[in-house]
Amino acid sequence: MDWDFADPFVIELQVDATSIDHYGHVNNAEYLRWIERASWSHSRALGLTLDDYRALNRGMVVHRHELDYLAPAFEGDRLALATWIVACDGRLTLHRRFQLVQVETSRTLLRAHTRFACIDLASSRPKRMPPRFVDVYGGACVTAGA
Repeated sequence: MDWDFADPFVIELQVDATSIDHYGHVNNAEYLRWIERASWSHSRALGLTLDDYRALNRGMVVHRHELDYLAPAFEGDRLALATWIVACDGRLTLHRRFQLVQVETSRTLLRAHTRFACIDLASSRPKRMPPRFVDVYGGACVTAGA
């Protein structure tokens, strides 16, 4: 695959009928669900689980999503969704990039950027990242810019 950045974390997806909208292609909301799935899968692979978030009373929540839909996906398509952490300020925010590719054609169907903010889970208020988040997410950052 021709990925936008080196060393992606990738999940594979198979488009089934439940993802298809009235126009006969994948519904735009489905892409957002896949982005969430890739984010959680990558965090788990890095060693941070929901249980860790709860124990630390911190969470990374979406502050902003930007999705650029480049081409449609259809029922039966095999897709690869890559993600990278491209910025982590070590305080409140981290940024992820995403690239969705149709496996058979290597065509990029979507590019996305999500900005996450750290919150205190008990109060839902912004709170500085704990050192574990800084170590894990900052250590996984592939580039200094977002």
